[in-house]
Amino acid sequence: MDTSPAQFSHTTVLLHETVEGVLTSPDGIYVDGTFGRGGHSRLLLSKLSPQGRLIAIDRDLEAIAAATEGEGRIADARFSIIHSGFADMRAQLAARGVEQVQGVLLDLGVSSPQIDNPERGFSFRFNGPLDMRMDTTRGESAAEFLARADERQIAEVIRNYGEERFAVQIAKAIVARRAGGSPIGSTDELSEVVARAVKTRESGQNPATRTFQALRIHVNGELEELEQALSAMLALLAPGGRMAIISFHSLEDRIVKTFIGGHSKEVLDRRALFAAPKALALQAVARIKPSEAEVAANPRARSAVLRVAQRTDTPLPAEHHKRRRGER
Repeated sequence: MDTSPAQFSHTTVLLHETVEGVLTSPDGIYVDGTFGRGGHSRLLLSKLSPQGRLIAIDRDLEAIAAATEGEGRIADARFSIIHSGFADMRAQLAARGVEQVQGVLLDLGVSSPQIDNPERGFSFRFNGPLDMRMDTTRGESAAEFLARADERQIAEVIRNYGEERFAVQIAKAIVARRAGGSPIGSTDELSEVVARAVKTRESGQNPATRTFQALRIHVNGELEELEQALSAMLALLAPGGRMAIISFHSLEDRIVKTFIGGHSKEVLDRRALFAAPKALALQAVARIKPSEAEVAANPRARSAVLRVAQRTDTPLPAEHHKRRRGER
């Protein structure tokens, strides 16, 4: 079977909305922290001036290959890509002499080439090794985690990251199979175990959906990485610069919403009650969902939420608030 990156296609979610949200100056330096197959990067690069610059980051070697090899490579002197997780973006950029940027974007979804490649083990729709690592050069695979973790640890991961109410039953079934001499090593094997343990499920949803999500989040440390990345983004942004983040499930969006909200409030110093409040670090700009047309054309977009925020050292004027689009 041909599992080269070129075999799998990807439709970028909220493409124009994200680029329009993050772009404030064509002369600036921008960061795409999740290059994937480069949809956002390519459009953003097309809107930059000759003085602009785009630095992409991805921890998936197949994404790096998509940017640097073959007919689809980006041969542009304004573009560079780094093999790294986006949580390390501040250190990675500092090592290249970049201390401030005009914008940073993150697309937190798993790309279609990752999902559709059976060898990556992200989907219950295809049988393959139960890997799930974004960066296959390091870390523990999902199969390795299930082979060594105890029942309590497995249940906590499935419950906390998958919001799965049958987490305990699923964990018991996984450990029982392992104790019987047949540890889970493939996506089909995990799907079958979950299907037997989950007695009811929402209409139209595969019983294994939440378990696969939970294991992927755990194996890749996705929520911890997101929290670290948001702090790095805030530190990198120049005044007036923007961050744009696309989330695909409630756990991610809650972290993004809480971070933006927490840095969008004036802070009073209780030790100096008559002092001016501390200036805002961020101002929420937009919350955008895909249109009905986009969801119809690309069903994987249905759960996406884009949040845009702007770096500011002072509160934005009142008229700015009237222009905000659907902000919650």
